Amino acid sequence: MPVRLETDTIGMLLTDVSRLLRGAFDRRITASALGVTPGEARALIQVAATEGIKQAEIAIKMGIEPMTLSTYLDRLEGLGLVERVPDPCDRRAKNVVVTDKADTLLLDIRTEVRDLMDQVTLGLDAEGLEALRESLKGLRENLQQLDRCASSDKKSVSE
Repeated sequence: MPVRLETDTIGMLLTDVSRLLRGAFDRRITASALGVTPGEARALIQVAATEGIKQAEIAIKMGIEPMTLSTYLDRLEGLGLVERVPDPCDRRAKNVVVTDKADTLLLDIRTEVRDLMDQVTLGLDAEGLEALRESLKGLRENLQQLDRCASSDKKSVSE
């Protein structure tokens, strides 16, 4: 008899919710006709949330290839929504910042995201939402710690 795995584990639920949320976000941004693709909107959100972030770090945060991000940023830069500026600490790196022109679009995206999240969290009261947010922050911190440990283990082995 084949092994059956549980589908309601925290890991499976988070994976499903993440996939479904991304699909809902993509459909919402596409339907809103804001003039950017869902990928461009996600990139713009990352830049706005972490002003002056390096391109490589954005790609990591988004879980996409640097070339894909570069395409998004090229388009956003062409629209005058972001600028690539030299990193003061690393001449080879570029940091990305939003321009004032992005404000209107970011407000429109925020409205779409808030409306979507109101639908997604329907039935959760304020206390439940706060508990979920705090739990997710804890999971994120634990995962970031695992990443840091894995990175230092790799460095130790290579030295």
